[in-house]
Amino acid sequence: MQSRKRDILNVDFTQQLVYFVSKQALRKVSQLGKRLIPRLSALRSACSDDLSEDIVSLKDAMERLNTMIEGNDANQHDRLNSIAAVKGYAEMLLESEDEAIAPLVKGLTEMTALLSTATKAPSNTATSNRSTETFGDCTILIVDDMPENLDLMSRLLRKMDCTIVTANSGDAALTTLAATRVDLVLLDLVMPGTDGREVLARIKSDENLRAIPVIMISGRQDMDQIIDCIQVGADDYLLKPVNAVLRSARIKSGIERKRWHDKEASYREQLEKREQFIRQTFGRYISDAIVEEILEKPEGLKLGGDLRNVTLMMSDIRSFTTLVEHLPPEQVMALLNRYLGKMTDIILHHGGTIDEFLGDAVLAAFGAPSVSADHAMKAVNCAIQMQEAMAEINAENIADGLPVIEMAIALNTGEVVAGNIGSERRSKYGFVGHQVNVTSRIEDDARPHEILISEQTYRALNGDQFVAGESRTIKAKGIEELLTVYPIVGNSSNA
Repeated sequence: MQSRKRDILNVDFTQQLVYFVSKQALRKVSQLGKRLIPRLSALRSACSDDLSEDIVSLKDAMERLNTMIEGNDANQHDRLNSIAAVKGYAEMLLESEDEAIAPLVKGLTEMTALLSTATKAPSNTATSNRSTETFGDCTILIVDDMPENLDLMSRLLRKMDCTIVTANSGDAALTTLAATRVDLVLLDLVMPGTDGREVLARIKSDENLRAIPVIMISGRQDMDQIIDCIQVGADDYLLKPVNAVLRSARIKSGIERKRWHDKEASYREQLEKREQFIRQTFGRYISDAIVEEILEKPEGLKLGGDLRNVTLMMSDIRSFTTLVEHLPPEQVMALLNRYLGKMTDIILHHGGTIDEFLGDAVLAAFGAPSVSADHAMKAVNCAIQMQEAMAEINAENIADGLPVIEMAIALNTGEVVAGNIGSERRSKYGFVGHQVNVTSRIEDDARPHEILISEQTYRALNGDQFVAGESRTIKAKGIEELLTVYPIVGNSSNA
């Protein structure tokens, strides 16, 4: 039953769209052509060079068609190509405003009407003015193995302000597409060698080409073949001889789609460049985590914050002022930038967020803005690597004639308010609260080369991941309670 329905649909489609060559109409075309050809030859000298060229092309096309009609030995594909050429050149002359064409208007109009009848194609002479629309600045690739088809289509489209490139085979088309920016492809389906379907498939499978609209052109009326091309990716389909109005409308539609795609691609490229700029610029000052949050959630730039459980880190070079007081400014900055550059890389590598550079001191946090359940462990691992990196830094300092430096690090775990601090004109992601002050006081008590952690951090480590030294109690300025702290000796796996 379904097969029957499909046959009915195909018959209906054939009745409406498939070109059926009428022998009677073609005989009339041949008779009319024999009368018009001598008149075309005589008219050449009275016309402009461009118009004269169109007349010659029409005359040659009519002679080829007459030969096919009289010989009756051409296949349907070749006959339709020849009919399309005659009809196309005739319509192009009818669109001309040159007064020299006036004696031929009646004969050419009759010719196009006969060809429309012969092929069951609607005549478009009544509305052909729409086919003269211009497409603006665009490049169209025409692919056809028949020279007369390439010539006709090229000349028609050049009159519409198009840049035209041509290819006489599927392989030549693919070579052209690899080297030339194209806005639309008019692709003949039936070609020797690499046919139109294969070219279409390769265009739509290529990431750099798939956005180019492809309009298939064929004299074949096979519904399955048309559906197959559309499924492969064809944007549209035209049957020969091509109706000028339809051709113009579909080309215009394809070009508009390409322009919208190009605008979208340009917009995406601008966004990517903007994101890259943000990453490169702000990544020098804040952590990658904050940059990601800004890009993904722009509303996160609003002032305000929330309560977070984090592990705070404060590091400091001991006796830095004394060490550099006799150094010239450029050496001071070289030493400081070497140290801070290395420390920054390590902190960001371990997922830390740098809050501030306080001269030679660094304040960072683990666990915000990205939530992390093991922020205390990350902070201690980071601190250990920072202290290990001091040997490399000092080796470079000695080689450059700079002083050896020593660093102390304090870690403290607790709740802080984390968020955007400042004003609408200038703000930063930072941390506020009592625990920040506690961390600073612990750092004051830390000795050179030491990693000193608070009791809260010690508990958060679960006691078995790191080797801690003997605890000590400190009385910190501005803090009523005594602080119990532990020096980190190393990682338990290395103990």
